[in-house]
Amino acid sequence: MKTIVMTLTLAIGGGAASADAPSTGARCASIAQDADRLACYDELHRPARPVEPAAVPVAGMSPAGRPKGEFRSAQHEGSPVSPQQAARRGALTAAWSTQGVEPFALRPYNPIYLLPVSHTDAVNRRPSSPAPGHDTGIDLPNRADEVKFQLSAKTLLWPGVFGDRGDLWLGYTQSSRWQLYQAEISRPFRETNYEPEVLLNFMLDGDVLGWKLRTAGLSLNHQSNGRALPLSRSWNRVIAHIGLEHDDWSVVLRPWLRLRESNGDDDNPDILDHVGRAELTIRREFASGGGLSATLRHSLRGGATSRGAAELEWAFPLSGRLQGYLQVFSGHGESLIDYNHRQNRIGLGFSLAGWR
Repeated sequence: MKTIVMTLTLAIGGGAASADAPSTGARCASIAQDADRLACYDELHRPARPVEPAAVPVAGMSPAGRPKGEFRSAQHEGSPVSPQQAARRGALTAAWSTQGVEPFALRPYNPIYLLPVSHTDAVNRRPSSPAPGHDTGIDLPNRADEVKFQLSAKTLLWPGVFGDRGDLWLGYTQSSRWQLYQAEISRPFRETNYEPEVLLNFMLDGDVLGWKLRTAGLSLNHQSNGRALPLSRSWNRVIAHIGLEHDDWSVVLRPWLRLRESNGDDDNPDILDHVGRAELTIRREFASGGGLSATLRHSLRGGATSRGAAELEWAFPLSGRLQGYLQVFSGHGESLIDYNHRQNRIGLGFSLAGWR
């Protein structure tokens, strides 16, 4: 049967190689015409054309082959930013972009630091609040020198809440003031503040007076010191934020609205007139490592309630990821227990992670 098929094929094709029949050595040798026989051998030994694999989505990639959570333009046209735009990304974009970020993986948020020496020029020995039952009634044996440290992290809960827009994060910050040098009273922790928050952030790519608009969003923030009366302090806020970048500089504005509590539950009814209603953070990153940050808070009121604070932080490289850390504070609200106490404080130590 094979002989009959080959004979018919040769007869129909006039001895030429059929386009549909596969070339073999025996078949080529049976061709009488020299030119046709040579063409058959050429077909036999021609390299096989590579077969392009079908596009298969890879884990962490969209069907179009773009990494999930890739930084998009403000218009969200479905295409990633250009290489020129990517080269101009600064600390804010690095901190909040979800490109390559796995949900529930921990990332730095606020600075993580240890200050073995933190000194104040005004010790708050009798913390108080206008709320009933929030005055110690006696002076506490607090000292001007103590240890201060802070831990902070955030994790991505839900990338692309509204399609490809908006990312939901969970953040947590804890800062402690430790009277380590008070051996006679068992070295107590004078104050620890706990600050969990849920944050919705939008990555943007706009232009504002030569700056790049990078982030905007809202967060639900709780802060408390976990103490019983008369030292209990706490409040809840809705915080808006907007962040801009320009080269190594970044600016973040955070106004907030306090969520009111009943008179019987409010530990600090006048906290807005001391800690403030908004804060502005200006930061500069250094190519050699570290950075300089200034944070300003204000009550946004005049007269006797015109209060706030300023904080300067300087991180400088020491070894690897370890950085030296200098913190200078002046004003109200260095901690919750001191929300209505004015002081100047300076601390020096080490940092393992920078700013949000």
